[in-house]
Amino acid sequence: MDKRVSERTTVNELGGLERFELLVNAIKDYAIYLLDREGHVATWNAGAERFKGYAAGEIIGQHFSRFYTEEDRASGLPQRALDTAAAKGTFEAEGWRVRKDGTRFWTSVVIDPVIDGDGRLIGFAKVTRDITDRRQAERALLESEQRFRLLVQGVKDYAIYMLDPEGHVTNWNPGAQAIKGYTADEIVGQHFSNFYTEEDRQGSEGGPSGRRERRRTDRGARRRHRAECRRWPRLLDPCDGRFLGIR
Repeated sequence: MDKRVSERTTVNELGGLERFELLVNAIKDYAIYLLDREGHVATWNAGAERFKGYAAGEIIGQHFSRFYTEEDRASGLPQRALDTAAAKGTFEAEGWRVRKDGTRFWTSVVIDPVIDGDGRLIGFAKVTRDITDRRQAERALLESEQRFRLLVQGVKDYAIYMLDPEGHVTNWNPGAQAIKGYTADEIVGQHFSNFYTEEDRQGSEGGPSGRRERRRTDRGARRRHRAECRRWPRLLDPCDGRFLGIR
């Protein structure tokens, strides 16, 4: 392939098959290769070598099941993946795969059947992506959320709860139940205006001075709830900054 490319001056001078081979071999972030009908490796690109550690000469002709864990091989997962791809037109999954040095990495895998002009199955196209970093980030976020939930549920002296962007209660801790009297089943999904007085919900009369006077004399729930509202942080989507709610 390198010799054929060196004899051309531009990509446009290459044949269609040569351009495709050049494209596949230039991809470093995906392992892209062909399997025969039985699952033996027939081609191998630079991304496959990078992820899995095998040079093309080491792996072509070997069965692709060697990339799976012992547990997956024992359960017959490699053959089920091929059978599913042949029967349904594709197979998609995430799971552990094994490098040449024995280390594991988490992958996103797609296997598609390769059909010839007569409609016969002649092999499979396999695309694998290493998503170990993404999985670790997702697990770290999940563990952080779990720790936060445990912390919140352990707090009894403070009402800690979240509101959606429209002000409806989305979760409820034991402190909120103790202070406000509602169980989670009673209040989740309800609007937080339930915690305010009828005057506050309808709008106070007497103008700003009258409202200030009532705030000075009101030592109860309204002051506490207003203070809570000022303290509640806004929740923003970390990807695009969208407003998600209040906690």
